[in-house]
Amino acid sequence: MASSITPKPFLGATKPNPSLSSDLQRLSFSSLHISVKPRTHKKLQIQAAGSTFGNYFRVTTFGESHGGGVGCIVDGCPPRIPLSEADLQFDLDRRRPGQSRITTPRKETDTCRIYSGVSEGVTTGTPIHVFVPNTDQRGHDYNEMSIAYRPSHADATYDMKYGVRAVKGGGRSSARETIGRVAPGAIAKKILQQFSGTEVLAYVSQVHQVVLPDGSVDHDTLTLDQVESNIVRCPNPEYAEKMIAAIDAVRTRGDSIGGVVTCIVRNAPRGLGSPVFDKLEAELAKAVMSLPATKGFEFGSGFAGTFLTGSEHNDEFFTDEHGKIRTRTNRSGGIQGGISNGEIINMRVAFKPTATIGKKQNTVTREKKEIELIARGRHDPCVVPRAVPMVEAMVALVLVDQLMAQYAQCNLFPINPELQEPLSLNFPNFEPANI
Repeated sequence: MASSITPKPFLGATKPNPSLSSDLQRLSFSSLHISVKPRTHKKLQIQAAGSTFGNYFRVTTFGESHGGGVGCIVDGCPPRIPLSEADLQFDLDRRRPGQSRITTPRKETDTCRIYSGVSEGVTTGTPIHVFVPNTDQRGHDYNEMSIAYRPSHADATYDMKYGVRAVKGGGRSSARETIGRVAPGAIAKKILQQFSGTEVLAYVSQVHQVVLPDGSVDHDTLTLDQVESNIVRCPNPEYAEKMIAAIDAVRTRGDSIGGVVTCIVRNAPRGLGSPVFDKLEAELAKAVMSLPATKGFEFGSGFAGTFLTGSEHNDEFFTDEHGKIRTRTNRSGGIQGGISNGEIINMRVAFKPTATIGKKQNTVTREKKEIELIARGRHDPCVVPRAVPMVEAMVALVLVDQLMAQYAQCNLFPINPELQEPLSLNFPNFEPANI
């Protein structure tokens, strides 16, 4: 059966208007004035090109391995907090090179100076400027590396991105940049400890094939003294000796090995983090994975949790003797739904073997010529002993930032005192302003 379709005028079409046509014909090009606005290109504006971290407690690092020095600007630090250079120096000494035979032999005192933001021993609430001079640069060690890219190093990718190479010491890719993280991390740890009783502790749990057995470190009682009792920063003396031996062996061969740093947070306030994009574990992962040489992050049960069923993995709730809601297990790692639940937060960070080694390797020059390279210089045979304070610093920076956000959003007007924990001000010099 045939069908017929009657054409319809296009939507919005109208009949010709003779008077309008005659009016258009009377117009001449000389009577038309067309103004064309020249197209302008907006300048690309970048707020921070990767050197600033944090939303409320903001840290900007600067400096390079073989420049005049390295440091940081800390903006958003609360006022009236007791602070001295000695508070920062302790963690900087834990990070500094040349501290033992299993670290780089570069000799730096890493003595810090605070140039602003602290007056008469307390913070003023204005930006804190911390600077550490470089005193033991040896640029001639990098002459051979100036013509070729070190395998698995940032040499090639920095050149691809910027078209400029910082050959001596790797520039901003050097772990020396982390001075600008460890110093503000020490400030953050002091705020957390005195404001909410929160402790951040990290230790070496693996070096190459030497792995601490699960449960061999009691996270409830672990102390900083136990971590600092040996040069590898493993709280288990037996395994510490094995780790040191592994590093010594690879060091004499001009090679390197990697490892794992475990970090825990005790007494973290409940409620830190957000449900969706700003989950606490996501913020922690970003923070620690921004450290040099990191290649993996595991939280709570991590990948091992994939071997369990839901009934095996779930952390069941109970009420303790103080009437506090707790979990019997902690496979969630102290965070559920992106928000801290008050249990111990625990995570593991994997560090690759140091890229710059004294063994012959194949590479290419900037002109794409294939050559062999033996890298010279002073480098860590294993980065994990010095990475311990770096991991602590990044975790503390995340937590103090989240603490400020939580206090501003939810703790001004407590919703449920049975669930929400009151945050206390324990600073001896803190006096509320009279308004």
